Amino acid sequence: MGAVATDGSAGDADYGRIGGAYDRYRRAEPAIARGLLDTLGSARTVCNVGAGAGSYEPVDRAVVAVEPSSTMRDQRRPDAAPVVAGTAEALPFADGAFAAAMTTFSVHQWADLAGGLAEMRRVARGPVTVLTCDPDLLTGFWLDAYAPEVVAVEARRYPSLGVLAAGLGGRVHHRPVPIPLRCTDGFNEAYYGRPEALLDPVARQSCSAWSFVGADVVDRFERQLRTDLDDGTWDDRWGHLRRQPTFAGSLVLVVSEPD
Repeated sequence: MGAVATDGSAGDADYGRIGGAYDRYRRAEPAIARGLLDTLGSARTVCNVGAGAGSYEPVDRAVVAVEPSSTMRDQRRPDAAPVVAGTAEALPFADGAFAAAMTTFSVHQWADLAGGLAEMRRVARGPVTVLTCDPDLLTGFWLDAYAPEVVAVEARRYPSLGVLAAGLGGRVHHRPVPIPLRCTDGFNEAYYGRPEALLDPVARQSCSAWSFVGADVVDRFERQLRTDLDDGTWDDRWGHLRRQPTFAGSLVLVVSEPD
């Protein structure tokens, strides 16, 4: 686990260094947001843990956000939900303070995963929703052919669905989340049909896994992908993805309902 960053980032990634463009590159994808909102049911009060810039926070509920990184908190819109500086492992709320709790692209950052999941379950009377990636499905994305080191980092950091279920307790189910072709949330698989977009260094910087590989990996990735795009190799293998409306990748919603 990396040291705590100067901006308060509590996980292994330093968002003071890599998180400056999350409000532009990691914007909520409406189709994903609808699926997440559906899992919250009729809950009117929601705790958003590891909230980042607040891209998936419901606007029709009373939300309180928790985020350790000042870099991420500073990118929140002026009209965003109130935010508390804190971590998943020590939520500053009473038992059952919220009707539901949620977290998006965050669990792989927590220093104490079991503790954070237990805290979410403690403060929520109803559903707890985790938007994350299934590490067993990551190698199905073409990025593995160009930067397997990045995919390996993601597979190592994302907890398995079984570990999440055990940590959340209650009645747990999960559902795959199709990724739209023009997905506005720039995680790696969001570019499944737009490979050129991952040649943008700021796009890559807004996916934390890239911060764990060396410059040699990045240079090789850029060189090989540019060559394959120029000579048609990429399109020969994966060009159909440019016209595919959705991609069944690793994205998943894990939902815990209380017993």
